[in-house]
Amino acid sequence: MPVVASRSARSPRPLFALVALIVLLLGAGWYASHGAKHPGTVRESALPVEAQQTMALIRAGGPFPYRQDGVVFTNREGLLPSEPTGYYQEYTVVTPGSVDRGARRIIAGKNGEDYYTDDHYASFREVIP
Repeated sequence: MPVVASRSARSPRPLFALVALIVLLLGAGWYASHGAKHPGTVRESALPVEAQQTMALIRAGGPFPYRQDGVVFTNREGLLPSEPTGYYQEYTVVTPGSVDRGARRIIAGKNGEDYYTDDHYASFREVIP
């Protein structure tokens, strides 16, 4: 009588582990680009000179060059940590050669944290000493 090799059922574990790893990596990538609420950082000394001047004006309480300086920043983009309306205020960073206020801003939080944007709120970096 011939010997027939029996096929044992393969364990689904390796396939499950591979699928789980792919889902984990895709989820981590999405979170890093869409869900993270922690912007990068920039040292105050590395900011453009005009941004450093704006930081000094904020610490001194003004006077500010634009009437919009000090207005509430509502964080509509959702890129900064979520806080109640009124928590953040925005200040213009003068942009040489610009005919208007330009795209650069400092966003100041009530607890002393500051954020810099040079692309009109598309991205932020937390200003560190």
